Amino acid sequence: MTQQNYAAKPVQGPQRFDIWAPEAGSVTLLAGGERYPMVRRPGTGPEDDGWWTAGEAPAAGEVDYGYLLDGDETPLPDPRTRRQPEGVHALSRTFDPGTYQWQDTGWQGRALQGAVIYELHLGTFTPEGTLDAAAAKLDYLAGLGIDYVELLPVNAFNGTHNWGYDGVQWFAVHEGYGGPAAYQRFVDAAHAAGIGVIQDAVYNHLGPSGNYLPRFGPYLKHGEGNTWGDSVNLDGPGSDHVRRYILDNVAMWLRDYRVDGLRLDAVHALKDERAVHILEEFGALADDISAEVGRPLTLIAESDLNNPRLLYPRNVNGYGLAGQWSDDFHHAVHVNVSGETTGYYSDFDSLGALAKVLRDGFFHDGSYSSFRGRRHGRPIDAGAVHPAALVVCAQNHDQIGNRATGDRLSQSLPYGSLALAAVLTLTGPFTPMLFMGEEYGASTPWQFFTSHPEPELGKATAEGRIREFERMGWDPAVVPDPQDPATFTRSKLDWAEASEGDHARLLELYRALILLRRSTPDLTALGFEATEAEFDDDARWLRFRRGGVQVLLNFAEQAVTLDRAGAELLLATDDAVRVEGGKVELPGLSAAIFGD
Repeated sequence: MTQQNYAAKPVQGPQRFDIWAPEAGSVTLLAGGERYPMVRRPGTGPEDDGWWTAGEAPAAGEVDYGYLLDGDETPLPDPRTRRQPEGVHALSRTFDPGTYQWQDTGWQGRALQGAVIYELHLGTFTPEGTLDAAAAKLDYLAGLGIDYVELLPVNAFNGTHNWGYDGVQWFAVHEGYGGPAAYQRFVDAAHAAGIGVIQDAVYNHLGPSGNYLPRFGPYLKHGEGNTWGDSVNLDGPGSDHVRRYILDNVAMWLRDYRVDGLRLDAVHALKDERAVHILEEFGALADDISAEVGRPLTLIAESDLNNPRLLYPRNVNGYGLAGQWSDDFHHAVHVNVSGETTGYYSDFDSLGALAKVLRDGFFHDGSYSSFRGRRHGRPIDAGAVHPAALVVCAQNHDQIGNRATGDRLSQSLPYGSLALAAVLTLTGPFTPMLFMGEEYGASTPWQFFTSHPEPELGKATAEGRIREFERMGWDPAVVPDPQDPATFTRSKLDWAEASEGDHARLLELYRALILLRRSTPDLTALGFEATEAEFDDDARWLRFRRGGVQVLLNFAEQAVTLDRAGAELLLATDDAVRVEGGKVELPGLSAAIFGD
């Protein structure tokens, strides 16, 4: 497939204010306090249809600007705005990313295979909640052994704080985090620390406040919604321009901000009936820019479809993405360390489910899903996909934050259970992702929080949250009000914990596991066929092998004695692990890793 050279519109010259508004009868640019009537841009092909230009507009310099459509006296921000210093309803401000003096010329990037990802939310990762404050923690992450930091969405949204999935201006970095200049500084600092940056990007919906895209053109398909609102118009009339808008945004992150990859939110909600799916275009674009910049670029899809086509090469009708999330791993780990079996966890109530996930990648690979009431997924072609293409976790922002009280595993489970989850995540055949604070067993929750300035929207959000959990049997009194500032504040990490008691003990285990993973090729290099697993559901133990490495886990409260797994004990989660002759005694809730 021939790929266009996608890039955002120019940042210098009068054409930097060009706007696509195909249904407008008139457009006036308001820039620097002056009005500039716009005219339809002449062109020779359909790619120019609906574009307006103002030849006399300011050609350079920082300018605040907006658009007046069809005589309306309220200016609208630019759909491709790079800055919104006064919020999503106010004027846009120009920003030239080319003025930044990058210091990362020696950065060669890194591949997904063998990497460890650390997911964080900027607003709650540090007390300050800014990009510059997060940059100050990069040395800590490098010392932990992190290869990629994955930022929850940073694009502009209405209010001061939320998860980031209510963004409405995809080209702008939220000012509360520091804006686009701070974003460049963060990426530069991450690369200096040897850490790549993956940006969480949302292309399946827009937030409820400040979305002016429908005023400009057919960006949405009204009446064809997904869980979060109207679907983005990927295949209807005018969708060529909408797709170009999205692909330009992908190119902006990869080129202008030098990120190393994107996590693509909920791709199952991208409704696209074209012969060439937009995910395929994403993959081709990333490969083109990777060749251009001379370093690997990684696209990771969030999908609950268990469809490996996302990962297959484009020349065999795949989408050619580098990775995808695997919820099945999370569910199997969660059930076996917590004992929780309600809802979608019910199918994973056995060590057999965990063993299948370790061997095959998906648990539901065409099997019956009781939660969905139907068969789900399909098998992964082990010859076409490396296990590293599956990004897995024991905790993430969704699986914690979408619980009624936003409680982490560490708020209810002892050190031994948390250690089992850590061992499974970091020694399994997949690419592990940690959620901020997991590594030291943070006791702070991570709850659903919003800051909608509109009282009616805030009220509707809070009441909808309560109704959702009432239907599942929760006492509404325990469900935090997302609009209460305290809900946001209590979700911030308490870094003082990391040096105390079992928190410090768990942190050292995570460091040791990541170091072992990095120094042991059999944990990262081998394919699906190299994983063997056996278990005893009654005695609650599981053993799996990756080449010359064997991992033994005891999920029971009482000790268990197993045949010795290898010549050398590489790591144990409990000092009471005993190796005598050909036997290994694992105390309750413990694991041991052996090498041949």
